[in-house]
Amino acid sequence: MDMTDMPAGGVPWLDQPVEMHSSRETTCSMTPEQCAYKMRHWVFWYEADHVYALGTVYFFIATIALYFISFWTLRLAPRWLQKNAVWQKTVGAVRYMVYRHYESRLLRWYTPSLGVIALIGIGAVFFLAMTLGPQPYYWPNTPELSYGNSPPIATRAGWMALACLPFLIILPTKANMIAFLTGVSHERLIIFHNWVGWAMFALALVHTFPFIVYHEWKGDMEMSWRTDVYYWTGVIALVAQAYLQFMSISWIRNRFYEFFKVTHYIAALVFVVFFFLHCDFTLTSCDYFIAAGVVYALHFLYHQIRTYFEYGIKHRATFNMVSDQALKITILTNATWYPGQHVFLRFLTLGVHAFTAHPFTICSVPSRDSGKSKLVCYVQPRGGTTGRLASAAAKWPGHSVPVLLDGPYGGIRGRPLHSYDHTVIIACGAGAPFALGLIMNRLLVLAYQARSSAEKPTARMEVILSSRDAHIAEWYTDALADFLHENDMPVGLDGLDGVEIILHYTGRSEKQPSEKDSSEKEPSEKVEQDPHNSIPIPVVYSRCVIRDIIERATSKSGSSVAIVACGPAAVLKDSNDVAALAQKRILQSSSGAREVYLHTELFSW
Repeated sequence: MDMTDMPAGGVPWLDQPVEMHSSRETTCSMTPEQCAYKMRHWVFWYEADHVYALGTVYFFIATIALYFISFWTLRLAPRWLQKNAVWQKTVGAVRYMVYRHYESRLLRWYTPSLGVIALIGIGAVFFLAMTLGPQPYYWPNTPELSYGNSPPIATRAGWMALACLPFLIILPTKANMIAFLTGVSHERLIIFHNWVGWAMFALALVHTFPFIVYHEWKGDMEMSWRTDVYYWTGVIALVAQAYLQFMSISWIRNRFYEFFKVTHYIAALVFVVFFFLHCDFTLTSCDYFIAAGVVYALHFLYHQIRTYFEYGIKHRATFNMVSDQALKITILTNATWYPGQHVFLRFLTLGVHAFTAHPFTICSVPSRDSGKSKLVCYVQPRGGTTGRLASAAAKWPGHSVPVLLDGPYGGIRGRPLHSYDHTVIIACGAGAPFALGLIMNRLLVLAYQARSSAEKPTARMEVILSSRDAHIAEWYTDALADFLHENDMPVGLDGLDGVEIILHYTGRSEKQPSEKDSSEKEPSEKVEQDPHNSIPIPVVYSRCVIRDIIERATSKSGSSVAIVACGPAAVLKDSNDVAALAQKRILQSSSGAREVYLHTELFSW
């Protein structure tokens, strides 16, 4: 761009003098009819930020409020209300919307839940109504009605896109107020982050094209590009935004994830900077950048303060290979957490990896006394960080390195699992260790209930594990035996009273037919117990049929059932489908469980 063509006294970045807000004062020298037309609520340029930007903010706040009311009403509902038939049907209807997905085999696409689709549809209607509803779309033969020849449709789309920015920034952060208020974990908020980004991109295009058409018709497009800061900064911001959106398409993101992760931050920084320059402090545009900056700064400071001041820098992580496919990470800490949560760990002696934090599911429960707790994670080693850790642990068992803690995050935000009559945990592949913390917490609850009540607890927990790790039964039982011993509970089957664990082994085994034989017949469904383990876990040499397991658990009339599924996408798909059918039976007053709750965690093997 030739900067010599800039107007005298101007700069290529921001108008001078720099002000937080531009003036709303305006005069009208046209006819009274034209002035009245220009000053209408949906047309007046100098109030467009109040009409369209604030309207968009109110839409997001209303959506968050709806989730907030639903989540806390469900969580705090008294016992007598939970048994009310109308309440159960209402909850069933909401959960059906959350659990119901659709599959397009032609497109190989498993859609978001029906509730997310409905919310996206409502958002689309809102943005289309706000953008296309008010008239006019342009100023026909009366450019004197506009401010800087700004077409009305471009103005409203631009302000609505700007109002999306703070929500776009806060949704993907690990610790954000929206997750706390609504009970929706930051992993699931990524879905809304992605769709808000697409809405913002579409609005940006609607904002851009009318200006291009107008100035091409007027014949001064080249002059506008060379002399007006709005045009070239807007184009750079739009290119960066297009990159962010198209690289976020799932099959592209998953294929090039490491490249996507690095470039996503760079493109986001370019987008925000040039979007800021593009707005040039127009009306209240600066307020939205301040809000976005404050949100991100608070999130960043929260992590740093919590990491360095609450947890400190003296933690060390100890590594041991408990099998060829499982790495155990142990950290002694004063931190507290809930079962099912995860923590981000930053290992300080891994070269370039020391600058990144990696999520690990916590597979233990905090200590009941005031001493330090063992934060334990079991990981399936892959390439990158976990691969290097596994190599070090194989060479030097008990090897330890300094580590920084950030978390915990996520977890099961609904009612406690022990409040349900029957809990089913399905943990497959790399998600198998996820169940350990839940089992340990259930054992503590059962022990407390047994001591405080003369009646034997009737709640059951059924744990279905599926793994190709030939040694999973060994280190699983060792972990449970150590836990029972540390908490003065009986070590053995008596210690697991009320908890049933079954392992489905899906890897190669000497007990299975040879490769030649297996091509001729299916593996047998043999169940065996290892007599050398103090807590024998039945091993089934076949894949588990998730649909049958959940269907059986939800078929008992009058019971309340909680289902927790952790594993690859196929596992979660089956869990969602059957849980949705259970909600449908509740709505139809058919026989079966009176309440079915589902929590899912995605882990790929």
